[in-house]
Amino acid sequence: MPLNHPEATDKALSILRDGSNFQWYVIPIFAFVVYVYLAEAGKKNWKGIAAGLSLYAIHWLYEIGNALIRHFSGHALWTVPTGTSYLLLVGVGIELSLMFAAAGLILSKLLPEDQKAKVLGINNRIFFAIANAALYSVIEIFLATTPAFVWVYRWWGAIPVFAAVYVPFFLFSFLCYDWKPKVQRRAIGALFGVDAAALIVFAGILGWI
Repeated sequence: MPLNHPEATDKALSILRDGSNFQWYVIPIFAFVVYVYLAEAGKKNWKGIAAGLSLYAIHWLYEIGNALIRHFSGHALWTVPTGTSYLLLVGVGIELSLMFAAAGLILSKLLPEDQKAKVLGINNRIFFAIANAALYSVIEIFLATTPAFVWVYRWWGAIPVFAAVYVPFFLFSFLCYDWKPKVQRRAIGALFGVDAAALIVFAGILGWI
């Protein structure tokens, strides 16, 4: 497949889980994420917390998938070759991951209490999923113009990112917001279970990612 920046893969792999690039600014970002969840737990906003955790679990599933694509094809769809304090997987630094940890919870505050209400004739959950997906895709267009975030394949860009990544991210998160607590726990627990198992096998045991 045609590549835009094949060199980005080797650059990313050269800093993968390398602690020598660590910067202290990660600590206050982590503290902010913890504060957001504790504050919402104090308000008993379990629906918002479910939205946040579900998006974060999906985020990790995609990043693991991207890293496995790198292992089997030689190149990931996206990489982070520089600019991160700690590269967790080939396509995600710790800063991006912490942002996604809070994103679903924060953006769930856009949702009306009435899950059937419409915005511009569209169910509000779907509308806000699409709107946020579009916003994040535009932000990623900017990121892809910097050295810190690279779309490796020529065919991988804003439209595939919008349709295949961010729409599923936010749609799952906002639908999870309305599920019954038992369903939320099972879905989120299953996703994090798959993530953990994949990391143990593919990163820890096999060393593929």
